[in-house]
Amino acid sequence: MTTKTTVSAHPMRWVPTLYLAEGLPFYAVALVAGLMYKSLGVPNDQIARWTGLIGLAWVFKSLWSPFLEAASSKKLIVVSFQLIGGVCLGLVALSLQLPTYFALSIALLGVVGIASATHDIAADGLYIASLSNKQQAAYAGWQGAFFNAAKFISLGGLVILAGHLEKQMDAQHAWMIIFGILGVMLTALGIYHSWALPGTKNTNTEASMHSVFTTLLDVIVDFFKKPGIWLAITFIILFRAGEGQIQTIGPLFLRDARELGGLGLSTDQVGVVYGTAGTVAFLGGSILGGYFASWLGLRRALPWLIVAMNVPNLVFFFLSSTLPENMSVIATALSFEMFGYGFGFVGLILFIMQVVAVGKYQTAHYALGTGVMQLGFVFFKMISGDIQVALGYKQFFVWVLISAIPVLILTRFVKIKDQATPEEDLAQADDGQVEANKII
Repeated sequence: MTTKTTVSAHPMRWVPTLYLAEGLPFYAVALVAGLMYKSLGVPNDQIARWTGLIGLAWVFKSLWSPFLEAASSKKLIVVSFQLIGGVCLGLVALSLQLPTYFALSIALLGVVGIASATHDIAADGLYIASLSNKQQAAYAGWQGAFFNAAKFISLGGLVILAGHLEKQMDAQHAWMIIFGILGVMLTALGIYHSWALPGTKNTNTEASMHSVFTTLLDVIVDFFKKPGIWLAITFIILFRAGEGQIQTIGPLFLRDARELGGLGLSTDQVGVVYGTAGTVAFLGGSILGGYFASWLGLRRALPWLIVAMNVPNLVFFFLSSTLPENMSVIATALSFEMFGYGFGFVGLILFIMQVVAVGKYQTAHYALGTGVMQLGFVFFKMISGDIQVALGYKQFFVWVLISAIPVLILTRFVKIKDQATPEEDLAQADDGQVEANKII
């Protein structure tokens, strides 16, 4: 297949905004929607189950990604799915005024999820096709920065705004405004990118379409023939056991009334501690975790990374036991947890890179590995609400700590080669950090 750039455009004109557009719908589905449903009185188990189900779009996106290679223009795909996502986010806003708002909004968010996952594939493909290797490295930092800027805007700024609006009007109208803003932002980015993105043209669509299915089948078969692959898949899924549950129930715990075992924070307070302080702590932990793994080597670092990712979840047991009212105490505790989350998560990215993805189809197998990684998150997210409702918050947070033990045991059985050189592992850690910024 041959792809060529047909229009020259300076990367700074489109790379930051492209990854901002990649992050906005992701965080709208993964994080903001859960807080909205909590404000609207939806039970925790329903929130976790249905928002988790939508996450399957990112699990299976690698299965249809090869077919997008046959499209005549990556730019057309990117712009189209940005506009589809923007329109559907606007329709979510309108649906909140209807009696059947929950079912309708979940269906629309499902469309947003599929559009966003498909957009991710095309956006990354456009980035690779439009930039030289040197440019790809130079602008990789802008990818992660603006993907996380979407987190600041949505989980930080817009959730804080939602909290202020909830004090002035009913929750439905408050969140109608928030999702209306998200829809307008993504639609505006789509319109801007119809002008700003470089044009790429696939000059071999017939040949690529003819061979894509057989190639995809070979990629999948080769993936599952890897020695120890089922142990690696089990390890990847269990790696996210504690994280998938705590990242789902944690924000709902902060919002729930104190008489129900929660902290009773307002929506804007949750936006402050999670969307600003927590995000900064996560990014700091991620950077240091990458250097730690590079220094020690993945095989020796991995147990420590797992411990660093899960032991800080103790702060939720502390918060559920003491129910502090001091916001400084709460913000400090959650920042500690998010720092550990970021520090440890890089271990999973490097495990997929260095253990799962090696071989004939390195890029494709890395994509399949990250799909398995997302599957682990989605599975534990979907069941977390039922477990929390059955156990209550305090016992649930104990369960989360226990559920992290199996993956720590498995580190004794997975085979990981020692690092080749510190320079090579440092480069992989940096690449993994970019990918982590785009997945979480």
